Amino acid sequence: MRQRLMALLVLVPVAASAQQAGAPSTESVVVMSGEGVVRAVPDRAWITISAESRAPSPREAQRLNAEAMRPLQEKLRAAGIPTDAIRTIAYDVQYEWDFVNNKRVGRGYVARNTIDVRIDSVERVGEYLEIAAGSGATSLGGIRFDLKDQARLEREALRLAVVDARAKADAAAAGAGRSVDRILRIEEQGVTAPPMPVRLMREVAQSASADSTPPISVGQTEIRARVTVTAVLK
Repeated sequence: MRQRLMALLVLVPVAASAQQAGAPSTESVVVMSGEGVVRAVPDRAWITISAESRAPSPREAQRLNAEAMRPLQEKLRAAGIPTDAIRTIAYDVQYEWDFVNNKRVGRGYVARNTIDVRIDSVERVGEYLEIAAGSGATSLGGIRFDLKDQARLEREALRLAVVDARAKADAAAAGAGRSVDRILRIEEQGVTAPPMPVRLMREVAQSASADSTPPISVGQTEIRARVTVTAVLK
């Protein structure tokens, strides 16, 4: 596949040297864009786990919910999840209603507790989902994958973007019978790392236990950086 190389060759005024103060001159510059791509396999994940409990009174619903959530968190910690990797992201107690023969009929109170769990060993995600399903969870939410050292990978993508832009500038200059003298300016156009959610909504009966570890494919993600380089030609 043929690729078109597009460059912008312009003449811009630059400051004169100290020996020629007050005598403005022009120099040829080439402006090129570059892109750097780094691919990596996610090495960290989050899973969202919820427990629901129903009772005639709000106090009883809260008590039952605490009894359901406590062993769940204890089993996760016993399986290697550190305490600081578990955090509550939602908790509410509400009264529920049903409509029977066009009449609103109360069902009682429901208490919901939702936690976010960080998993630093992505190969164990399925195992932790199985533990949660058999330890009182009533629903398992979305899985999100991430990179522990994302900042370093973003810097590498940025470096590759500059290398790409410089190579294009060298090629454009050579095509014009010139060469790059120096880099005048580098402008970052952005670094992007797409989110890596896995849609997983699984309702779990409180009396049921998981019969198998769900297969989870981590896949690969891309971090992209874009820059614009302005180079002076000679």
